[in-house]
Amino acid sequence: MNTSNFGFLSIDKPRGLTSHDCVNRLRKIFEMKRIGHGGTLDPSVTGVLPIAIGKATRLLSFLPSSKKYEGTIKLGVTTNTDDLEGEVISEQPKPKIDNNSLVNLLNRFKGSINQYPPKFSSVHIAGERAYKKARRGEVFELTSKQITIHNIQLLRWDEITGEIDLSIHCSSGTYIRSLARDIGQMIGCGGVLAKLRRTEALGFDINKAIPLPKLSESKVTLKGNIINPMRMLTHLPSVQLKVGDETSFWCKGQSLIISKDRFSIARSSIINEQFPTHEFITVLNCDGGMEGIAIWDKDHLKIKPKIVFNAAG
Repeated sequence: MNTSNFGFLSIDKPRGLTSHDCVNRLRKIFEMKRIGHGGTLDPSVTGVLPIAIGKATRLLSFLPSSKKYEGTIKLGVTTNTDDLEGEVISEQPKPKIDNNSLVNLLNRFKGSINQYPPKFSSVHIAGERAYKKARRGEVFELTSKQITIHNIQLLRWDEITGEIDLSIHCSSGTYIRSLARDIGQMIGCGGVLAKLRRTEALGFDINKAIPLPKLSESKVTLKGNIINPMRMLTHLPSVQLKVGDETSFWCKGQSLIISKDRFSIARSSIINEQFPTHEFITVLNCDGGMEGIAIWDKDHLKIKPKIVFNAAG
């Protein structure tokens, strides 16, 4: 495996570009197609965009899933897109509400809640994106889904402009535009998302993100910014294969009997009796390089290959 083209980049996505625009630019810079992103951002949204390079695209689903945002909600306005980019549907007087009352209202959104995605979203309806139906003016209903708001903090409330600045820690799949809409509805005046910046995604933090490279930039200059996948998978237990039969069997996709004492444990507890029957494990070679992902079969004390990077026939 070419380790120079295997890993992650943490990009600070600029306003005005889609996530796919960023991926396309990096494909041209690295001169390879196998590059993907971890979590779509609307063109108007800035912030952390995790990028997987090469075979690391297969690891995106194993990264921590929660996300953090800082954004501004504008009260007294309702649009068809639930942000300021859309067509204004209604305008109402800005509410008179004090900070304490606003904090109490926001706290009602904490925890597991059901949320309806925006009509202008990438949700699939009968094989078609919702936003395409919305653009044609079709009438349709979206199904709500359960999401989790781990924390929502009021940063600023401006009664004159009707703007609320928030910090939000939420589960994957949360639409902040929907949250803005629902907060406005609960207050009784309507609300839309005015500005949004993602500050954390899949374990990547905005403070360590780099600007989106220019097309003229060389892939050689980006090499030092490529993050070893093992740095982003420390939430999973790991096991190191022994030289010889173990490594050979693994590369051929065969299960291996592994004793519990061989696992390195970070924030997981594989030895605990509550450890689930199946859990993902990172598999390393004798040099500490990544060989793939396994499923831990507790009942049979085996690891079963899930992803094998250096597969042998």
